[in-house]
Amino acid sequence: MNLFPWFLFAHVLGAIIAFGPTFSFPIIGRLGAQERIHGNFATRLSLALSHVQVVPFAILQGVTGIGLIVTGNIDVLATPWLLIGILLYLIALNFALFIQTPTVKQIIALTTVGPAPGAGAGAAPASGGRPGGPSVPAGPGSGGPPPQLLRLIKRVQLGGLFLMALIVSIVFLMVAKPSF
Repeated sequence: MNLFPWFLFAHVLGAIIAFGPTFSFPIIGRLGAQERIHGNFATRLSLALSHVQVVPFAILQGVTGIGLIVTGNIDVLATPWLLIGILLYLIALNFALFIQTPTVKQIIALTTVGPAPGAGAGAAPASGGRPGGPSVPAGPGSGGPPPQLLRLIKRVQLGGLFLMALIVSIVFLMVAKPSF
């Protein structure tokens, strides 16, 4: 039985499921920024999508990619576009897991509001119903977000652009298969 078509099907479908939502993250972030009360929720939504959909299927990309290489008898060392694609994939996965995700978690921590000051132990959170609610703390005297939060948001935005560039580059390599 030839498993190559099945690995190819899983690889293409996995790419759509994994990376499709990432192109919506800037929209979610922009909406969260426009309505600051929803900023924390927008950030938690993006992180949740990453944890349950993007990361697992991104890892599946590696597994199905190995399946394609093995069942297709592909000589990876003789295929420069594939070597570059694998390198970019590993960079993207490591960047997402070890740089982008911790930074997003820092943003969530900075924008999470607990119970109102002086509230009893059983009081509802000041955020309107649950810990980790949608408020964004104001910066000192400015009425705006603290500078640390703004730096983290900028870092996540730039990181997102970097990851998008990697994804687009990988897709180009896999489709065009350029000869170098």
